[in-house]
Amino acid sequence: MKFATKEDIECPIAHVFAQATDFNGFERQAMRRGADVRRRDSLGHFGLGSAWEVMFKFRSKDRNLTAEVTAWEPMNGYVVATSVSGIDATLLVELVPLSRNRTRLTVTIDLAPKTLGARLMVQSMKLGRGTLQRRFDLRVADYASDITERYQKV
Repeated sequence: MKFATKEDIECPIAHVFAQATDFNGFERQAMRRGADVRRRDSLGHFGLGSAWEVMFKFRSKDRNLTAEVTAWEPMNGYVVATSVSGIDATLLVELVPLSRNRTRLTVTIDLAPKTLGARLMVQSMKLGRGTLQRRFDLRVADYASDITERYQKV
């Protein structure tokens, strides 16, 4: 099952890439929402090979998510492979400069169930696909507007 969306952002690609790779900020967001986030790599920076282990509660069950950056192209994007509760997911973030001060952000998530329980969960998600796609589009649009606001403050 795949979700994809695009947003055009009124910022230079360097700023959008810096914001889209602010993994410290993503870690803090997850911790504010009650997740326990731990780095699994020994890199001193973020990039290819960065990895995390995230523990959180979802629907009254403890979940354990692992994530690793599997592809990294500065100023173009990255890929994060994740695994949680029998579902392998791939997050692809792509950036394309449209002009000097305009960037297109494309975010794609591809879900692949690996267990019977995960298949049932993904199948039920397919029934509500329209609603989930709208929510995904809205989240990415909000994130894009946050990036624009941060750029205008600088």
